[in-house]
Amino acid sequence: MKIFIDTNIFLDVILKREGYNDALEILTSCYNQEYIGVIPDITILNIDYIASKQAVNLREFLEIINNSFEVIGADNKIFNFALELDNKDLEDNVQYFLAKEFGCDLIVSNDKKFYRGDIKVVSAKEFLM
Repeated sequence: MKIFIDTNIFLDVILKREGYNDALEILTSCYNQEYIGVIPDITILNIDYIASKQAVNLREFLEIINNSFEVIGADNKIFNFALELDNKDLEDNVQYFLAKEFGCDLIVSNDKKFYRGDIKVVSAKEFLM
């Protein structure tokens, strides 16, 4: 199964936010190749930017992410679709269309407001049920 992982799943683990054990289990499953984990390239940059202010030595973790997940990027076509979508969160729109473009079976996000279209969106907890 190919799953698209939203940035907040990684940040839940790094920052030990509520539900981080569920998020960690999903990331570990991708690391162990039980699932194909897909992330946008901006996820690695966002993790570094946000978490480096609160965590120490993220380079090793970022290297693990880079080597364990399929990293994909948006092009003009994806941004055109995202900008045309009637949803104000451009980042979520881009991620949704990336997941769709790269054939992901579902999106794992703890963002309750994440755009819901043709691809099922589940929280980390829901994914593990």
